[in-house]
Amino acid sequence: MNTKQDIITAIDLGRTYGGTSRNVIALRKVNISVKPGQFIALVGRSGSGKTTLLNCMAGLDQPTSGSVLFEGRDMSQMNESELTQIRRNRLGFVFQGFGLLPLLSAFENVELPLRISGIGNRERSQRTIEALEMVGLVKRSRHRPYELSGGEQQRVAIARAFVSRPSIILADEPTGELDSTNAYAIFSLFSEMVKIQKISVVAATHDSTLLAMADQVVEIKDGTLVDAKSTSSRFQ
Repeated sequence: MNTKQDIITAIDLGRTYGGTSRNVIALRKVNISVKPGQFIALVGRSGSGKTTLLNCMAGLDQPTSGSVLFEGRDMSQMNESELTQIRRNRLGFVFQGFGLLPLLSAFENVELPLRISGIGNRERSQRTIEALEMVGLVKRSRHRPYELSGGEQQRVAIARAFVSRPSIILADEPTGELDSTNAYAIFSLFSEMVKIQKISVVAATHDSTLLAMADQVVEIKDGTLVDAKSTSSRFQ
């Protein structure tokens, strides 16, 4: 496994929850790597370990065994300041429930990570507009979340994840609350981001109709990776 060219690499990753009498094994010796400009669809039933894997890859959860490398560095050896910098600048996260702040407009929700990072007004505004243009929502930028459809809210969430120009976006069931038309549109947007912006995307989904848009499909069952299939020749 060549970790030098990988953005994120999980090596024999294990995660166990609970006490010694009633342990719940969420992940069992998972090995997976994400290359620059790669779109991976992570599939599996509810409770299979998808969310735990994404949380470990994002440094939001710590492995019980094994390791997760971000650009070759073991995330468990990083201090909280280093992890925060990665989450702010190198890694975006998209949630199933959108996670937008209800009192802020679409523009303000997307802009927020740049405010937290201390980006100046002019650059902050320019990058926010660019992110909203990418998801096709500039004309809706002054609307609050309750004034937007579910598909539009998820597009805002994707723009917010993109605005910091990360190397990778991790998406946990981003289409779980959307109808089939909007789900297809969201996965199409991820595919476009990978091809044009060269951002890597790992998206968990249970919708088999969306898998053809990914470069690789990885199946997880009972915390174990059981299958990985390439859907394109880009990385063969």
